[in-house]
Amino acid sequence: MRCLLPRVYRVLLPLCLGAAALSLSAHAADPYPTRNVVIVNPWAAGGPSDAIIRPIAQQLSARLGQPVVVENKAGATGTIGAAFVAKAPADGHTLFFAHVNPIAISPSLPQKLPYDPIKDFTPITLIASGPAVLVVRSDFPAKNLAEFLSYARANPGKVSYGSVGIGSNTHLAGSLLGHMAKADLLHVPYKGSATIQTDILGGSLSTGFVTLSGALGLIQEGRLRALAVSTGKRSSALPEVPAVAESLPGFEINGWYGLMAPANTPPEVIKRLNAEVTAILRSPEITARFKEGGMEPSPTTPEAFAEYIVAEQARWVTAIRVANIKE
Repeated sequence: MRCLLPRVYRVLLPLCLGAAALSLSAHAADPYPTRNVVIVNPWAAGGPSDAIIRPIAQQLSARLGQPVVVENKAGATGTIGAAFVAKAPADGHTLFFAHVNPIAISPSLPQKLPYDPIKDFTPITLIASGPAVLVVRSDFPAKNLAEFLSYARANPGKVSYGSVGIGSNTHLAGSLLGHMAKADLLHVPYKGSATIQTDILGGSLSTGFVTLSGALGLIQEGRLRALAVSTGKRSSALPEVPAVAESLPGFEINGWYGLMAPANTPPEVIKRLNAEVTAILRSPEITARFKEGGMEPSPTTPEAFAEYIVAEQARWVTAIRVANIKE
């Protein structure tokens, strides 16, 4: 069969195709990243999570040679941001600032998730972990945890605690505290931790487990009183404040953050990101910044982070059962 293309096209077409192939080959070989990298933070802008991820993003930008932008997509205890990243292209240019809520807790809640925390993501590294702190206003009648629990038992249903949403780690912390202490506490869900602190200060809310880094300044100013931390041991940021477990053995609620990418992101990209973020987390500047806020830098390998997530999902089942969440 004779080619019907004009002679000039028959001459130029192979050359154009060859050039296109070379262009595609060169593009495929472009070093990562080739454009802006977006880290999706599933919590509201200006909150404690921003204070953790933004310094990391700034240093990561310098290391990668491309802008690294933090984009807040808040709502539904972190699951809106998680769902967005789960559907993003698996090329390393959209990452998830993972949190215990959407990755380890939400899978065991009644509502169906629009993503699978294991199948739809590739772990990069754990970033940091730390306690929540149970706080009350400085003039609250209880001066310590024992007095607080006695007060709560004597006033069933009248002591309210705020959380960042139904099924969140702060909700489950309050629920578990009431269950273990045999105290009837009233749960009040909020959209963010900053509003919880504002309402405690204003007197319309009794208490709440809030992020230590976000509450530390108010505690140091004497406007909030710290009663206990949620982790199994005391925090180096507030060594004089006991752990709940000292009064209620077995109580432990640990908040953590990590970095994840959409599933099937190339292994070399994951390896590069792990190396860069690990180096940042081990830098004296970031280590000091985190510890001042009560967080512990916790870099891991991708494999170790994956194992940690599986273990965390199993650990939260009891707390969810105690909370008796129906929907």
